[in-house]
Amino acid sequence: MNKLEISISSPHLSGPQSVTRVMALVLLALVPGTLALLWYFGWGVIINIALAVGSAVVAEAIVLRLRGRAVADTLLDLSAVVTGWLLALALPPLLPWWQTVLGSVFAIVIVKQLYGGIGFNPFNPAMAGYVLLLVSFPVTMTRWLAPEVITGQALSFADSLHIIFAGLPPAGQTWDVVSSATPLDLMRSELSQNHMISEIRSSPLWGDYGGRGWEWVGNWFLLGGLFLIWQRVISWRIPVAMLGSLLLVAGLFWAIDHETHPFPAFHLFSGGAILGAFFIATDPVSACTTPRGQLVYGALIGLFVFIIRTWGGYPDAVAFSVLLMNMAAPTIDYYTQPRIFGQRSGSDG
Repeated sequence: MNKLEISISSPHLSGPQSVTRVMALVLLALVPGTLALLWYFGWGVIINIALAVGSAVVAEAIVLRLRGRAVADTLLDLSAVVTGWLLALALPPLLPWWQTVLGSVFAIVIVKQLYGGIGFNPFNPAMAGYVLLLVSFPVTMTRWLAPEVITGQALSFADSLHIIFAGLPPAGQTWDVVSSATPLDLMRSELSQNHMISEIRSSPLWGDYGGRGWEWVGNWFLLGGLFLIWQRVISWRIPVAMLGSLLLVAGLFWAIDHETHPFPAFHLFSGGAILGAFFIATDPVSACTTPRGQLVYGALIGLFVFIIRTWGGYPDAVAFSVLLMNMAAPTIDYYTQPRIFGQRSGSDG
C-alpha cells in the first residue's frame, strides 16, 4: 500500500491520532482488565494472549509478504496485536493452543486481509474469530475456570501450560473439577429447569450483582473504556447507547418478573458486555460513523445481546450482536447522515 492509499483509506486518523498511537492507547486501556482476568482466572489468560498475538502478527506478516506489501510498516500499526489481544480476552483460559491459533489466524487472514487489510474489513476480526471457535468447538469454548476467590487455589504456570498444550486436565483430576460454568451459562441452564432467581443466587458463583470475580473484571474494563473516551480515541455514543439499551430492556423484564429475569446490572457485570461496549463495538472500521448512527448502532447491539442471552442458544451474545450490527452499519450510516448546512427538508431539499 503506497502513501497515497494510506491517506485515503479508513480509519481516517490525522495528526497525533495516528493508527499506531490509537492502537497503543487501546492496548494500554486493556491492561487493567487483563490484570483482573489474570488475578481471578490464572496464567492461562497470559498464555492465550501470547498465542493469539503471536499468531496474529505472524499471519499478518506472511499475508503481507505474499501480497507484496511492506511488512514492517503495517505491523508497526499494532492493529494485529490489538486483534489478537481482544480475541484472547474472550477465550476460556485453558483453551487448547491450536484453537487459539486457529481463531487468531482466521481473524487476520480471512476477516481482515482477505478484504484488503486495515480499513476495509466489514466485520470485527476478533469477534469473527471468536464466533468461528464457538460454533466449531462448543465444548472447549464453554469450559471456563472458576474464579480463584471461589476455589481458593490457582493453577500454576506449569499446570496451565500442560493443560493448554496437552489438552488434558492435571493428573488425577477431571474436567469437572478444573472447569466451571460462567455466571451467564449457569443462569441460562438453571432458568431452563424452572429454577427461580432467588434459588440460583445461592450459588457460590454469585457476588453482589453479578458473577464473583467477573464483577471486578468488568469494573476494570470500564475504567479502561473511560480512559479511551477521555483520550478521544472512541466516542461515548456507542458504549453509552449499548449499555443503556441493555440496562433498559433488562430492567423492564426484571420489573415484570424478578424471579425469572435477573437484575439489570447482572447483564453488565457477568460477561463481556463492558469489554464489548468500549473495545469491540467501537471499532472505527466496522462500526457506524455518523453521530446518530452510532446511537442507533449501539442501542441495537444492546437489544440483541439481551434477546440472544434470554432466548437464544448462547449464554453470552456480544460477539453475535456486534457481527449482526456490523452488517447493518453501512445502511444505518446511510440513513443517519447529518444534514448539510443550508439543506432544506422535504421536496425543497
